[in-house]
Amino acid sequence: MTDLVKMGENAVRAGRKLSVTDSRRKNEILGKAADRLVADADRILEANAGDMKAAEGRLSEGLLDRLKLNDDRIRGMAEGIRNTAALEDPVGVVLDRFDRPSGISVTKVSVPLGVVGIIYEARPNVTADAFAIGYKSGNAVILKGGSDAVRSCSAIADSIRAAIRDAGEDPDVLQLIEDTDRSVTGEFMHLDKYVDVMIPRGSARLIAAVKEGCSIPVIETGSGNCHIFVDQSADIDRSIEVIINAKTQRTGVCNAVESLVVHRDIAPAFLPALWKAMSENDVEVRADGEARAIVPEFKEASADDFSTEYLALILSVKIVGSVDEAIDHINACHTKHSDAIMTGNSENAEKFQKLVDSACVYVNASTRFTDGGEFGFGAEIGISTQKLHARGPMGLKELTSYKYLVRGDYTVRR
Repeated sequence: MTDLVKMGENAVRAGRKLSVTDSRRKNEILGKAADRLVADADRILEANAGDMKAAEGRLSEGLLDRLKLNDDRIRGMAEGIRNTAALEDPVGVVLDRFDRPSGISVTKVSVPLGVVGIIYEARPNVTADAFAIGYKSGNAVILKGGSDAVRSCSAIADSIRAAIRDAGEDPDVLQLIEDTDRSVTGEFMHLDKYVDVMIPRGSARLIAAVKEGCSIPVIETGSGNCHIFVDQSADIDRSIEVIINAKTQRTGVCNAVESLVVHRDIAPAFLPALWKAMSENDVEVRADGEARAIVPEFKEASADDFSTEYLALILSVKIVGSVDEAIDHINACHTKHSDAIMTGNSENAEKFQKLVDSACVYVNASTRFTDGGEFGFGAEIGISTQKLHARGPMGLKELTSYKYLVRGDYTVRR
């Protein structure tokens, strides 16, 4: 049985030492971890093959794609670690400084959160990303990956821990819970004596379970029911190109588009072009009655389709009469993750960005850009859809808090 209390104690100990480690040393360790991942690629791929074989017939194509590793993806994980090392250290930054008439001097400085817990599903790359961002921001991390990826996550964690240990540092800055018993996950969610914040990454069901069952503060990384609105002034061909990218580049990711909203005036010209493009890319289209009257080949959409994160080659389509109606529909159906407008009208673009309540709102760009690497954050710890503490792709700064350092001269309050 996993001794979570011992893991918590080890994480607190390792995290305190890490919190005062200088940037040069942190960057050195990150580089060694990246090199070790590449050196151990064959062993990691062998472990991943075991996970893939066990998942056949149980996971969707999109989830299998998330689970699968290859040489390029391992090199990508290593590059993400190196990119994180190259970023500015977020710890020890003076955020404010002021003197008070009472005689005290106050400095506000950034500090690590402490111990970060992450619960995630079949995403082996999260193991490396979480370590990189946690380590650079001075936090110890305790990870609980999904049972579908346990071999892969364990192999990645073993390589990173070995690199840290060989460099003479405490490997318990990264710990992986390998026990797949659900009761262990429940116990982990109540380890508030040691874990400062919990971050769930995965399906809406997982995120809801962590929010409801956790006694630790939770940063919600929401599911991605992302929408694209095709305005009446949109360039049809270029909009189709964006939609193909947003839907098919990787279907099993949270920033893939799941639903289209189309202005009524452009629908007769746009929808046949959409149908041709989606057919060529094996995408099933589920549409409302008005859209199906234009393209009978579309399947009938249910009310739930417009609020569904498919993580598959399925796209819903809704016809609206104005940008205001599009905004209202999106705000009612989305998950506050990423939404986009295709338009040639600057006023509609500005209105859309102001009124759509999402972490990332795009004009004439694919929702697939919602990513820590694409935003220049190195790796990412997740994409937050909430508003307190962090929103959107979470990088180094989002894993810090702050404290006030106050100095006096034996000063007392009058």
